[in-house]
Parts: sequence; C-alpha cells; structure tokens
Amino acid sequence: MRIRISHSIAYAYAEPVRQLRQVLRLTPRDHDGQHVMSWRITPNIDGRLRSSQDPFGNLVHDFSADGPIENYAIEVNGMVETIDLAGVIRGVVEKVPPAVFMRDTRLTEPSAALRDLATEAAAGGGSELSRLHALMETLHERIACVPTGERLGIGAGACLEAGEGIPQDVAHVFMTCARSLGAPARYVSGYVAESQTLPHAGGAHAWAEAYLPDYGWIGFDCANGLCPIDTHIRVATGLDYADAAPVRGARTGGNGESLLVEVRAQAARPRQQGQ
Repeated sequence: MRIRISHSIAYAYAEPVRQLRQVLRLTPRDHDGQHVMSWRITPNIDGRLRSSQDPFGNLVHDFSADGPIENYAIEVNGMVETIDLAGVIRGVVEKVPPAVFMRDTRLTEPSAALRDLATEAAAGGGSELSRLHALMETLHERIACVPTGERLGIGAGACLEAGEGIPQDVAHVFMTCARSLGAPARYVSGYVAESQTLPHAGGAHAWAEAYLPDYGWIGFDCANGLCPIDTHIRVATGLDYADAAPVRGARTGGNGESLLVEVRAQAARPRQQGQ
C-alpha cells in the first residue's frame, strides 16, 4: 500500500516568543515493512533545522529559531510504501539490546492490578506469542480507546483504573503487562491510514512492540485489536511516549500558546495511465 501523509502543527502566541527550540521525531525510517518514497519537513519561519539520530535509532530533527515569533507552523508531507508482515519487524536499525526495554518508567510503572491483569490474560497458557496475543485481545476488550484530542495522556496504572485512555495510554498498559510476563516491550509512534475496518485510523497513532527470541520484535496495536499491517507507518520508538513524542521543545516567552494539529493518512490513489 502507498500511504500519503499530511501533518500540520500550528502554534499561535499571545506574547511573542523570543527564542524557540524543538526536537522533532516526525520522520520514518526504511525497514522491510516500509519504504519511504518521499518525506519533507517544512517550518514556515526562518531557523536552523539539523538532522541526527537519537540513542534508539530514531531520525531526529532539531529546529531552532530566534524571535519575535507570533505564529509558527510545521508542515510534514510524505509518501510511504508498506507491506503486511503481520506485525513482525525486520530490517530495523537497532541501537540498544532488547533487555533495555524491560526498564520501567513513570508512564509504565507496574502495579498489582497490572500484574494481575497480565497473569489473567496469559492464564490460557501456550507459547509466549499466544500469551501476548491474548493480552492484546484482553486490553482491546476491556479498555475503551478514546480519540487523542479528548484527554491528556496518563500512565498505565491510571488508564487501567479508568477503563479508558487514548492510544498512547493503551500502549503503555500493554508494555507494562508484557514486561511483567518477561517480554521486553517498547512504545511506537506512527500513522495509520484511513480504513473502513479499523476504529482508530486516518491519522497519528501509537502502539507497542514486544520482543520474543524466536521472532524478534512484533507489533501489537491494542487500540485496533490487531498486529500492525500495511495500514501502519512506524516512525519512532522508545521506553514510553516521552522518548518518541513527535514534538518536544522549549521556548523563551510565548505566553498564551494555542495549538492546532491536523493529520491525514490515506491510501494514495493509483496513477491512471497517461497521467
């Protein structure tokens, strides 16, 4: 599938910004399941845009600009060709060993309720892979996934207690439970193309990956209740949302910030003959 991405992030400030710096994790990498055909990040103000990699192997752009800045926007446009590998991740640049992803964070702090949930979901036995599939299915059924714009992200324990959360929250619950079952797990940010069969599609999304020695890394999208397929574009990974957030930064001045985000991910129409 060829997926076209249009992602706009626009800021307005009641008080002009004197100095701005942002770290952007908005660029996917090639691997066996996806090929980046074109990708462009365009700030609408003059500044310095430098590319690098972070410790997890994510592509990172550092943008800085001097004020006064009253309005500022980032436009991301790209095309990615994907294939369905049933969630198995191959050909990815791996900078750290899987054991690193057994580490707990503030957003994935374990609790008795989370450990009990993991044990219950895995009670059917079977292989490590079947237990993780059972965990994904359990979370898909028990935790209501709400659109990202409806609430702020919370940690795994609070999400389970509330019985609902945004996709980022549900990914954190899966990661915490998978780690309690002995499987390293990491957070993934990305996009999911518009789909008539997936409840959470057409824009930015989040899911998790777990590591099994016999398979390597495998994705689990609990919000949609399936392993990632060719609708999914994988952008960045980390120990939790904080490591893979699309935009993080700091500024001097700029009180009274307002933010507008628009994301569209859709299958590209095949070119007609003669076009």
